[in-house]
Amino acid sequence: MNIGFVGLGIMGSPMAGHLIAAGHTVYLTTLGNVPEVLVKAGGKAEPSAADVARKADIIITMVPDTPDVETVLFGKNGVAEGLSAGKLVIDMSSISPVETKKFAKRINELGCDYLDAPVSGGEVGAKAASLTIMVGGPEAAFERAKTLFETMGKNITLVGGNGDGQTTKVANQIIVALNIEAVGEALLFASRAGADPAKVREALMGGFAASRILEVHGDRMVKRTFDPGFRIALHQKDLNLALTTARQLGLSLPNTATAQELFNACVSHGGAAWDHSGLVRALEIMANYEIGAPVKG
Repeated sequence: MNIGFVGLGIMGSPMAGHLIAAGHTVYLTTLGNVPEVLVKAGGKAEPSAADVARKADIIITMVPDTPDVETVLFGKNGVAEGLSAGKLVIDMSSISPVETKKFAKRINELGCDYLDAPVSGGEVGAKAASLTIMVGGPEAAFERAKTLFETMGKNITLVGGNGDGQTTKVANQIIVALNIEAVGEALLFASRAGADPAKVREALMGGFAASRILEVHGDRMVKRTFDPGFRIALHQKDLNLALTTARQLGLSLPNTATAQELFNACVSHGGAAWDHSGLVRALEIMANYEIGAPVKG
């Protein structure tokens, strides 16, 4: 296929690389320079999103936030300027479900289909082509794009109509944040009580508390490795989507709000670029104790 890919950051670059490796013709653009490794692999660098959209039949966007998607799609030299009827736009960013429905309507008015297809799995999943992909949009458009999704991910689900993919991603981020907080509290408690947090984590992995968060992020907490991964600033953005939408729906999400405040505390201590497992640092600051430190007194 002729594929366009807009946004070649931590996630987008390996995702585009898998499409190139699968034999597709992939037109690339991003903020800054297109990574040389993708060009050497056969990707074709283009000066703008509009140029990408003119040459590609399916255009994928993977950028940080809702305003970025709006700019990439509808701004000067954006995707919309290069579209012609019958093309398919797939946004794989994690953004507002409400705005996604508006974007889909605008793309549909140009005679094109739109899918929202946010992902979970982080940089590790992007590199391993094992992402979970949550899709919202028409079934026919989903079937058209399914082989591309299978090149980038493993667990691929058409959830419903436009916006439902983004709603699922927000729900995912609520669960992930609350699990990170729970693992942080548990390991902080165990370590402060004098137990070896690495051994505690190992024991818990064999029981009902086992989870990917305990496995991966618990290990990061014990080893003090908070390089992203998935940046706290991005998870903050996702929880802001959850809390904003909850207010619009008249819902209370108390523990989501608490997790967001812990992320806020990390950012105030210079942690916006920490991996989101670094949420535990906010708990440690309140406790005046770090996981794995000697217990005094």
